Amino acid sequence: MVHVALVGFGLSGRYLQGPFFQVSPHYQLKTVVTQSSNPQEVFPEVEVARSLDEVLNDPTIDLVSICSPNVTHFDYAQRSLLAGKHVLVEKPFTSSVEEAETLIALAKKQGKVLSVFQNRRFDSDFLTVKKVVESGMLGELLSYEAHFDRYRPVLSPKKWKEVADPGTGTLFDLGAHLIDQTLTLFGKPDSVWGHSFTQRENSQIADAFDIRLDYGTLKVTLKSSLLVREDSPRHVLHGRLGSFIKYGMDVQEDQSKAFMLPNTPDFGKEPASQRGILHTEFNGLALRGHLETVTGNWWFLFDNLYKAITQGEKLLIEPESILEQLRIMEMVSKA
Repeated sequence: MVHVALVGFGLSGRYLQGPFFQVSPHYQLKTVVTQSSNPQEVFPEVEVARSLDEVLNDPTIDLVSICSPNVTHFDYAQRSLLAGKHVLVEKPFTSSVEEAETLIALAKKQGKVLSVFQNRRFDSDFLTVKKVVESGMLGELLSYEAHFDRYRPVLSPKKWKEVADPGTGTLFDLGAHLIDQTLTLFGKPDSVWGHSFTQRENSQIADAFDIRLDYGTLKVTLKSSLLVREDSPRHVLHGRLGSFIKYGMDVQEDQSKAFMLPNTPDFGKEPASQRGILHTEFNGLALRGHLETVTGNWWFLFDNLYKAITQGEKLLIEPESILEQLRIMEMVSKA
């Protein structure tokens, strides 16, 4: 049993991580660090702490999961590793490559597991895109476009999200997922172009971005905006033999917000109406239809993390794999 402390109780701690730690037989959610809410209303048996120091001074805590504001990630992870804890960090891992490399070196020195909560590697839509890419059914790939759009014209009530601190803004919040997914699919690009910019009135942060990754024949476009009212396709793949178009997002976040526990049988299974359209050919025969979506499964991350801590299993999300993502975000944020 791995005893866990969640640092922060916002979207990630309350909905994306807490329920998994709660129902898993491998974890005990022991403590939540928060100053603004009562986690016991959701997790009655959890202990509430008001500072990270309380967790770091608790010898029973094995894993510290950092779900606090982006600007705190490096400091909290560093302090947790120095205290002899294993660490899971919500994306963005850190605000810079330099900070990430410091944490990676420290984790190795301390002999502790360090991973990043890139949960959207295990989204239903992305797992389906990955399956299409790996199948070769589109032939040589020519273009891939991915969007992570929302319609949120009003500034966030979470003030830290609207302050232009290092590691804040849509690029680091949503771009971290799109870039990570692209690197998972295709590896390091030959070249990168991109910029982040502001669209909402009175916004102090960059709340949109446009990134182009060049892989030779394959060209990749990644976009995000908080002023998109009508959904566009989330994924668009074109190859020499065909195309795959996918609307709709993975349902695990919405299911968690609706208090559906992640050990429920239909958790992660999206409605048939969201199935992507595959139009290709096989042995000269044209094929067009809806492709069944792979079930989303964030359990992969939690089960692997447990085995990495207790059995030394190789991490699915090694912190070293996030360095190229951070290099791209640093470059785009300064463009």
